[in-house]
Amino acid sequence: MHAWQKSSHCGSGDSCVHVASTPQKSSYCGEGESCVHVDAAPGTIHLTESSDPTGAIVRTTPAAFSALIQGIKAGHPTGGPLRVDAEGDTIRVRDQAAPDTVMTTSAGRWHTFELGVRDGEFDHFATP
Repeated sequence: MHAWQKSSHCGSGDSCVHVASTPQKSSYCGEGESCVHVDAAPGTIHLTESSDPTGAIVRTTPAAFSALIQGIKAGHPTGGPLRVDAEGDTIRVRDQAAPDTVMTTSAGRWHTFELGVRDGEFDHFATP
């Protein structure tokens, strides 16, 4: 997944230079492994999981993502606009603003993401 970005000063339908960003995964996730990926577009953070069979992309705000990573660092990742629900080995993540879009991952892959969060690897996504 690449999020193509253009300047906010470029009008709708105008020809503009677009830049592709590459999704980031935790450094704890091995090469070629399925992982939680984070990407950004202007004003939006995208969360997806490479092996999620639905291919869901949860879109949220930098503020909501910031609340999620602060919750993970504090040991309470389930509060705030981004809901993290665990059922057995399955983790489901959704933004309360769009509750029908659900990213699904395993507890092990989520743990790998949390390790990266605790190390500050995703802090730059939470900065507007």
